[in-house]
Amino acid sequence: MIRKEMIAMLLAGGQGSRLGVLTSDVAKPAVAFGGKYRIIDFPLSNCINSGIDTVGVLTQYQPLKLNKHIGIGIPWDLDRNGGGVTVLPPHEKSHGSEWYSGTANAIFQNMDYMESYDPEYVLILSGDHIYKMDYEVMLDFHKENNAAVTIASMPVPLEEASRFGVVITDKDKRITEFEEKPENPRSNLASMGIYIFSWPVLKEALLAQQDVSGCDFGKHIIPYCHEKEQRLFAYEFNGYWKDVGTLGSYWEANMELIDLIPEFNLYEEYWKIYTRSDIIASQYISADSEIERSIIGEGTEIHGKVFGSVIGAGVVIGEGATIKDSIIMAGTSIGKNTIIDKSIIADNSSVGDNVKMGVGVDVPSKLKADVYAFGLVTVGEDTVIPSDVTIGKNTAIAGVTEASDYKDGELASGEYIIKAGDQV
Repeated sequence: MIRKEMIAMLLAGGQGSRLGVLTSDVAKPAVAFGGKYRIIDFPLSNCINSGIDTVGVLTQYQPLKLNKHIGIGIPWDLDRNGGGVTVLPPHEKSHGSEWYSGTANAIFQNMDYMESYDPEYVLILSGDHIYKMDYEVMLDFHKENNAAVTIASMPVPLEEASRFGVVITDKDKRITEFEEKPENPRSNLASMGIYIFSWPVLKEALLAQQDVSGCDFGKHIIPYCHEKEQRLFAYEFNGYWKDVGTLGSYWEANMELIDLIPEFNLYEEYWKIYTRSDIIASQYISADSEIERSIIGEGTEIHGKVFGSVIGAGVVIGEGATIKDSIIMAGTSIGKNTIIDKSIIADNSSVGDNVKMGVGVDVPSKLKADVYAFGLVTVGEDTVIPSDVTIGKNTAIAGVTEASDYKDGELASGEYIIKAGDQV
C-alpha cells in the first residue's frame, strides 16, 4: 500500500442543466472555457500546483468527452504509478449497482478507492468552478486548528447568500452554525463546495449517512459533523472564484478574460493552467481581418472582424463576418457576411452566410426563461444554421436546422429550435 497524506476526490458527474443545450451531450466540467481549456482543467491544475498527486475523478452524466480529455492525466503530470488520476464512474458491485445519487453518496460508493491510499486527509472538490487555489495552504490551516472539517468559504453579497451554504463563525474561524441555502441568510460567508476532511471523520460520517436518499455534503454530511460537535472551521478565500453554472455567469467569466487588465489571469508563470492540447495548424489571419481585445485559439482562420470575443481552436470565420461579445467554440465555421452578437456557439457547429444572430428585443424564453436569458443566443454542439436567417435574443438552437425551420427566415427573440434527440 502506498500511503498518501492527502488525496483529492473531484466531483465531475453533474449535468449542468442551467447551461441548456451546451450540456446536451457533455458533462458541465468538460464544457470549453477560455478558447483553449475545459472547466475541469482548473481544479486539476490546482491539484498538481498544490502538490496533490492522487486525484479520483467521479464521472456520471455524458462522460465520454470528459474521459477522453482526462485520459491518463499526462497534461497535469498525473500519469504516474502509485497515485495519479483515476476516473471513477458508477460501477457494478456484488450486492448490485446504483447511480450516484448525491455528492456524498458518490464519495461513499468509492470508499475502497480512498481506503487503498489510507490518507490522513481527503480533499473534496467540485469540477465546475473557475479559480486558482493552493490547497496546501488550506491544509496547513486545517492542521493548525486541529480541525475535523475545513470548509473553504468566501464573502458574497448578502442578497446572493441564499444560493449557497452559509457558515457563521467565531473570532477563531470555528464554525458555530451552518445553513444550506437559507431563505434569510444571517451571514455572507458562503461555502465554496471545497472541503478538507480528516479521513476518520469523513469515513464515519459517510457510513452513518449511507442510507440517506440523495446524500449530499451540504445537506447531510456537514450538518451531521456539526451535530456530533466535530471541530469545523472556515478557511476564508479572497481570490477569484466563479461558479459558471448559468449561461450568464459562463459568458461573463469568458468575457472577463479579455478585459484590459483581466481579474483572472490565465497566463501566470507560477500557477499554470494545464490542459490537453492537440497538435494543430497555426493561425491564419487575413490581411482584411480586424481583431480587437479577443482570445484567438490555435488553428483558426479569420477573414472577418472579431471584437471582444473568445474564439476556440480550429474556428473559421468567413469574409465580411463580424463577431462581437461572443464565445465560438472549437471546430465551428462562420459563413460570409454573417453578424454574430452576444452568442455562445458550441463545438463543431456551422453557421451559414448572411446570418444575423443576437438581434431584436430582449424578451423571455418560451422554452426555459430561467436558463435561456441574459440576452444570449445559445447554440448546441454539431448544430447547423442555414444561410440568410435572423435569430433573436434569449434563443436556443440545437441540431441540424433548415431554412424551413425559420418562419419567414426568422427565429424571433425568446423562441427555440431543438431537433429530436437533443436535450434542453
